Amino acid sequence: MFHPSFWIQAVVLAFSQIRANLGRSLLTALGIIVGVASVTAVIAALVGLKTKVLGEFESFGANRLFIFPDRPDDAPKNMYPWKDVRLKIEEVEALELNCPSIRCLTPVTSLGMSAQFGDRLIEGLNVTGIRPAWHETENRAILSGRPFNSIDEENARQVCLVNESAIEELRLPTEPVGTHVLLGGRRYLVVGVVETIQSSMLGINTSTTEVFVPFAIASRIKDDDFFFRIAAMIESPDLASEAKSEVRFVLRKMRGLGPDDPDTFQVAAIDQFIDQFRALAAGITAIAGGIVGVSLLVGGIGIMNIMLVSVSERTREIGLRKAIGATPAAILLQFLLEAVVLCLVGGALGVVVGEMLAFGLTLIPDAGLDEAHVPLWAIIMSFTFSAAVGLIFGMFPAIKASRLDPIDALRHE
Repeated sequence: MFHPSFWIQAVVLAFSQIRANLGRSLLTALGIIVGVASVTAVIAALVGLKTKVLGEFESFGANRLFIFPDRPDDAPKNMYPWKDVRLKIEEVEALELNCPSIRCLTPVTSLGMSAQFGDRLIEGLNVTGIRPAWHETENRAILSGRPFNSIDEENARQVCLVNESAIEELRLPTEPVGTHVLLGGRRYLVVGVVETIQSSMLGINTSTTEVFVPFAIASRIKDDDFFFRIAAMIESPDLASEAKSEVRFVLRKMRGLGPDDPDTFQVAAIDQFIDQFRALAAGITAIAGGIVGVSLLVGGIGIMNIMLVSVSERTREIGLRKAIGATPAAILLQFLLEAVVLCLVGGALGVVVGEMLAFGLTLIPDAGLDEAHVPLWAIIMSFTFSAAVGLIFGMFPAIKASRLDPIDALRHE
């Protein structure tokens, strides 16, 4: 082992060599600088995007569960006809009674209906049939008026809820509660205004004109084989797996599916989508980092080249050191440390440039990268890779220097 003073002197000498050939050193480290800056900027952009999308998921609700009818893949239609695959009202009731991990649920269906208020007529407006539990599963506030209640559902009352976009499009009064609109030619009383959810997940604005009617009304308007899905709220996000298992057990039992039969429905939780997005983001980060990291390889080759030139230029110095007692190991470590220090300096400059690029990304309007930043792990990874490049590509020149014959080295012109 070398004395600590040796390491200090070696690092000081490495910095003095960089300062003595500052221009050449910076050009040599340019590959490292560009590589580290590119990698950190890409990671910053992906971290910003991931933060934004996960924030959208969290605002959407982490304890949400969705149940859809789903015909098994590659299965012939005559084996799984639609009447067997679609969800049924009795299944909704069974899920409410036999799934303790689910706090509440509601069937949800959509209808395309004409809507008219005064002389304003809109064809093909999206009208959604819901039960009162929808207000809890969706966590949508009522801005004025009241939400649906059990009497609306049980008596199939012709009432509706609208959002602000519907008020604007149908040209309803600013306070529309108590007014009547025609939906599909039938009069509905507006009993409440539900808040509009503005979501820009993945850069897509999902704000739409929305009108809601009791699910009992929607089921009467549609055919017997109408489609609906189920939206549910789990008691806790930690119970997502239990809730999905309970739903599968109840539905498979009601549908008479055997142990080898595939599910004829799909159960999905928000945490499942979050996990899928995290895995996707991690894969994109790894691929992008690997592609951009090729510049680190190019930078490493430049480091090896300049260190070979340095060995050639300092051959007499190496011979003199060996003549006064320097061991091959000391010479090897000296040149290896110079390569590592040069790479670390390049890595530090690359991180600074990467931070500047990350800040620039936050200033791009409508890019969705307001949260872009270089995480600590990326900085640590950058310095680790820089040091590794210095070790790998500095090893050959260092070994060459350590193996020089002192007599031949002193004779070198």
